[in-house]
Amino acid sequence: MTNGTASLVTIRDIDVPFWRIVMIMIKWSIAAIPATIILVLIWVLTMALFAALFGPHMQMPPSP
Repeated sequence: MTNGTASLVTIRDIDVPFWRIVMIMIKWSIAAIPATIILVLIWVLTMALFAALFGPHMQMPPSP
């Protein structure tokens, strides 16, 4: 790299044990639970805000 030319690198194999990958997937699954709860709470609060602001204006008129 000192002479300004780029070297090409090719990765042919990555040796990761099967159980290590399983543990990573389990950690991702566990981490997804609080993330989902947070996203649902944000969604519920947003919909509650819209319902409070626009709910009275969206009601059906009384039938005669």
